[in-house]
Amino acid sequence: MSAHDFEFLTVTGEALPLSRFAGKPVLIVNTASRCGFTPQYRDLQGLWERYRARGLTVIGVPSNDFGAQEPGTEEEIVEFCEVNYAVSFPLTAKQQVVGAEAHPFYLWISETAGEDARPRWNFHKYLIGPSGELVEIYPSKVGPLDAGLVAEIEKLLP
Repeated sequence: MSAHDFEFLTVTGEALPLSRFAGKPVLIVNTASRCGFTPQYRDLQGLWERYRARGLTVIGVPSNDFGAQEPGTEEEIVEFCEVNYAVSFPLTAKQQVVGAEAHPFYLWISETAGEDARPRWNFHKYLIGPSGELVEIYPSKVGPLDAGLVAEIEKLLP
């Protein structure tokens, strides 16, 4: 099994199969609009703009699991992200990312890398390689432009 076996719905209700990104790296981040880490949206957008043409996809997964910091509807989330951070990378519909009812992608992460790999807070990041493998996990404190994260992305790009 790989990340390519999973599918999300976008904030507009369209299917977003991760298999669409086969052959390319993907950074998947659980997000929230009312969190101390919310300004990371700016750097996620910057990362997307910097590496998109070379194949990187950034996917934001809004979640209300931590501190109820994503209480809005999908429409409110999109408006917040566009107005405040000019976000243009894909956003999924709001998802549960922890617990027994978590989205299957997050259950797979826990099964693949252990319970310590599950998100601990908003803006937890998973770098998925071109073959759908889990390459690296970055906690919330590691910003999107962290030198180590960027170096890992660059290794995966053509």
